[in-house]
Amino acid sequence: MISMTTEAVGQLREFLQEQGTPDHALRVFVAPGGCSGLQYGMTIDEGADEGDEVVETEGVKVLVDNFSAMYLENAEIDYVSSLMGGGFTVSNPNAVAGCACGHSFDAGGNAGTAQGCGSGGSAAGRV
Repeated sequence: MISMTTEAVGQLREFLQEQGTPDHALRVFVAPGGCSGLQYGMTIDEGADEGDEVVETEGVKVLVDNFSAMYLENAEIDYVSSLMGGGFTVSNPNAVAGCACGHSFDAGGNAGTAQGCGSGGSAAGRV
């Protein structure tokens, strides 16, 4: 099951309130693509679809579809601020390799064929 840090919950809650959609949820998903084979994505969604995993933390909901759930098991969403701005990150224990671009990872199925973008590697993704 995916989880969120206190900082991520607070930032998401603030964003949803600013948008006038406090009852919406964060959808986190995995899709084929990126330089390591799979990539993270996030979007705001009105509600859960049939079969979605729904995780609620302090009143903030995260939605994960069935395909993505197997890649995001025990992953953690955080919010990180820096001089260049801020953003949500995904710490994923299922990622065996990743790219420093932060958007792409390999869960083991692409280890021999994935083409990196040349920026290095990391198991944490910035979205």
